[in-house]
Formats: sequence, structure tokens, C-alpha cells
Amino acid sequence: MRPHGGACGGRHGCPHGSGLDRAVRALCEYFKTDTTIIIGSQAILVGWPDAPVVMRTSVEIDAYPVNAREWEAANPDAEASEEISVLFGYLSDFHTAHGFYIDGVDETTACLPPDWRERAVSRTVHSHGRMVTAVAPATNDLIVSKLHPLREKDRSFILACHQARPLDIDLIRRLFVETAPNDQAQAAATAFLDTLK
Repeated sequence: MRPHGGACGGRHGCPHGSGLDRAVRALCEYFKTDTTIIIGSQAILVGWPDAPVVMRTSVEIDAYPVNAREWEAANPDAEASEEISVLFGYLSDFHTAHGFYIDGVDETTACLPPDWRERAVSRTVHSHGRMVTAVAPATNDLIVSKLHPLREKDRSFILACHQARPLDIDLIRRLFVETAPNDQAQAAATAFLDTLK
């Protein structure tokens, strides 16, 4: 089992902006696409590279190429997420070389509002003579995705974000409802958001 969202570690430490760029280049080159989608905590680096340290200390970048389904159609015996985890994931040569790894995910991994792409943030990355793009949920949508699991690290992430850039709690509540949470998730999220008032 891979560790998720651990503290800074490895020879080169946390990904930060340069690591994010490296991950985007790796996936765009391997999957022959010009866009990589970043979710999870390190998605914050796309639009807020100098976010509070607690928000960007994971050694894991959750990502997938925008053409993952097309790639799978052309490679029927393979799954893009598994390919990513084998080549760039935990304990891969990529992880050993760079001190962080890419966890292969897909468009169903994070519980995001249906229209999150309309608000998405992006970052342009130089890649072997061409320009490719990292796309990530805007901060509010990223917060919504973290309200679903609401693990201790998610709570810490949201709290740090709120302390640095106060969240519009009412907007977060509305966006969260759009993700159709179950009753348990709704109750937990509501109770937690109430503490941020």
C-alpha cells in the first residue's frame, strides 16, 4: 500500500513548483498530450505556488493526462492510472530520482462540482521545445473535494487555506451540495465548516 500525502521527504524534498512542472512534463510526454490534470493537495501549486507550507508538503502528486480515455482505447490491455503508478509512482525510478512520485488517478477520483473545469486554474510548462499545460481545480473546488474524505490532513489543509485566504464558507457549502454528498459526508462537512466561522 502506498503512503498518501506524507510529510516532506526523499532526497529532493517536496515537489513545489519545479516538481509539479516535472510531473506535468513526464505525463504529457509519455501519453503524447498537451494537458495534465492535477488533483489532490498539490493541485494548489498550479494557482497558488507560494501557498502555506502545510498545504504543499506532500511527496505525492495526483494526476492524469487529459487524453487518458483515448490512450486506453488505443491500448485496450492497459489502464492509464496503473501505467502512471508503475512508471512514476511510489518506489519507481522516477520517485527514486526526484524524491516525489505521481499517483495515477482519473476523473472519478476527486468529488468535484460538475462545472469545476469552468473555474479551473492552469500553468504553462516548457517541455522539450513545446508548451504543455497543468490544469487544476480552483481553490474553492479543491476545498470541496477535501470535505468528502475530511481526514486529519484534509482538515489541516482547509484550515491553513482559510487562515491565509479566508474562504467564502457559504459558497463552499453550495459547491459541496452540488457534489451530491451522502448524509454522513454532509453532516461531517457542515460541522467542520461551522468551526471556521
